[in-house]
Amino acid sequence: MAEETQKKTSPRTSPGEFVRQVRSETSKVVWPTREETIRTAIFVGILVLILSLFFLGIDSAFGAIVRWLLTLA
Repeated sequence: MAEETQKKTSPRTSPGEFVRQVRSETSKVVWPTREETIRTAIFVGILVLILSLFFLGIDSAFGAIVRWLLTLA
């Protein structure tokens, strides 16, 4: 059973072939435009601001609840 689950070994790739494959793959990379980068950065900044305010509110609410519970004890 253990023999069936072992990975099959493929022939080794030479360093030269590896470099050719890497160059081939990196030539397929499409970089975002300046406008897309700016739009994404603004979107991320707005989401960080919204989420930080949300978690501040949740943390403050839980803190107030814990303080109230501690005054009862």
